[in-house]
Amino acid sequence: AEELEAFLKEVHATYPSLTHLHSIGRSVEGRDLWVLVLGKFPTHHKIGIPEFKYVANMHGDETVGREILLHLIDFLVTNYKRDPVVTRLLNNTRIHIMPTMNPDGFEATKVPDCYYTRGRYNKNGEDLNRNFPDAFESTNASIQPETQAVMNWIKNETFVLSANLHGGALVASYTFDNGNPVTGSLEGYSRSPDDDVFIHLAKTYSLNHASMYKGTGCDNRQTFPEGITNGYSWYQLEGGMQDYNYIWGQCFEITLELSCCKYPPEDQLEKFWRDNKVALIEYIKQVHLGVKGQVTDKNGNPIPNAIVEAEGRPHVCPYRTNEHGEYFLLLLPGTYVINATVPGYKSMLKTVEIPDNTGNFSALKHDFLFPDVSIRSRGVSCPKIPLYQELQRASAAVKPTLHILVLMIVMLVIFK
Repeated sequence: AEELEAFLKEVHATYPSLTHLHSIGRSVEGRDLWVLVLGKFPTHHKIGIPEFKYVANMHGDETVGREILLHLIDFLVTNYKRDPVVTRLLNNTRIHIMPTMNPDGFEATKVPDCYYTRGRYNKNGEDLNRNFPDAFESTNASIQPETQAVMNWIKNETFVLSANLHGGALVASYTFDNGNPVTGSLEGYSRSPDDDVFIHLAKTYSLNHASMYKGTGCDNRQTFPEGITNGYSWYQLEGGMQDYNYIWGQCFEITLELSCCKYPPEDQLEKFWRDNKVALIEYIKQVHLGVKGQVTDKNGNPIPNAIVEAEGRPHVCPYRTNEHGEYFLLLLPGTYVINATVPGYKSMLKTVEIPDNTGNFSALKHDFLFPDVSIRSRGVSCPKIPLYQELQRASAAVKPTLHILVLMIVMLVIFK
């Protein structure tokens, strides 16, 4: 932990205008949860510049992600103003890097082991990737300080895209990790409204990785076509971080399993960096997919908490604008109807043709101006109760009434 801290502080001291180092909280044992922010404006959010994050070492004994994120930091700062791609990436994206979410677990892993060790858990013996609020069922988990810190962090930033780096397999896994019949659990696949985008994100990583795309698992039993999997299809878990990001954080997150061995020998770490380098950069570029913009009133003031979503893709927690009235929607190239709604006013619909703008480092821009609105909308937060439970109950309740309706129509037709 001391070495990690010293490294981050040294990077920040060497590149003070390009980086911002802060701790988002503390672990059970009081270790700082460091985040290094990189970008042209590292200290604060700038309108139109999306926020991106990488989080590693959530399981303390899974160390590869932690190491490659340190390599990534070094690569980004040393290539800024030298490499045109890195330069444009940092000028147009604010990148947050958390090399370890579970410093206590890492310190507790004294003997490196390829397989599972107790260092996976935090100091209280909790698995942090089962510790977040779940949208499908009530988990009675007591929220750990590391989890709470990340939840607060997600709430305070407008994260658009994220990845969570693990070890123990070689695959890119995407939302949902949990599910119910509403999301397709009976077919063994839990589908989010943005399933196409998630498949694209997972493939972007996998196809740019040295070998992940081959889809060979870590033992003969497991194969992952193209090196990707729906989380639920692989194995169901409750309280996972990626589902939490997507539902409550409006942030698309995938989980990257980067090595069969959880804690490989030190001399292999350089190779892991080489295998992942291109994928890590290509994945960050995807934060510029889709459409973004601001929602303002007649005086040009931003409207926070306006709902902005693509039609046909409703989120159980509607996606809302931030305090600057901004929205960011990750969408693949194509034609979409964007619906902007200020509660109490008529919705505005706009058909947009979205190109692939990731190479230009800026999503398509479309602003919404509400001419009759001159209000500050109140803060709205999504309930913490599992929302998909409600949907399941609702869909079960709707079915009988539909049957009765059909019957009545049939009877009418007959009697006519």
